[in-house]
Amino acid sequence: MEYLIKNATEILLLIFLIITFLQSGIDKIFDWTGNLSWLKGHFSDTPLKGMVPFLLATVLLAEVLAGILCGVGLYQLVIIGKSSIALYGAIVSCVSLLMLLFGQRMAKDYEGAKTIAVYFIPAIFLVFLLSR
Repeated sequence: MEYLIKNATEILLLIFLIITFLQSGIDKIFDWTGNLSWLKGHFSDTPLKGMVPFLLATVLLAEVLAGILCGVGLYQLVIIGKSSIALYGAIVSCVSLLMLLFGQRMAKDYEGAKTIAVYFIPAIFLVFLLSR
């Protein structure tokens, strides 16, 4: 129990990222058409307009990978006491968020970009905690 208390911040942040990225990835899988349609409109006036299906697939893979790595990392941290996979999950989470931020900035959706920054703060904090 002491180990769980000692690593509570890392555990809670991993759970936050698991929920965030697996839910987002699952939503993209089950509503691919709806997401693709909305994003085509969102990026219609940007240089990314012809690449939306490829970019959506790339973000989907990154998000699912981030969620899975964070899940395996949570298991590894709690059961084995190591954090290497959790760190990889946190890093992939940050990269995923940076991809989303780039897209929002390209679409000039500054409110959406601010929202991504809110998710980036705990993700980068987890990278900091796990890399020390």
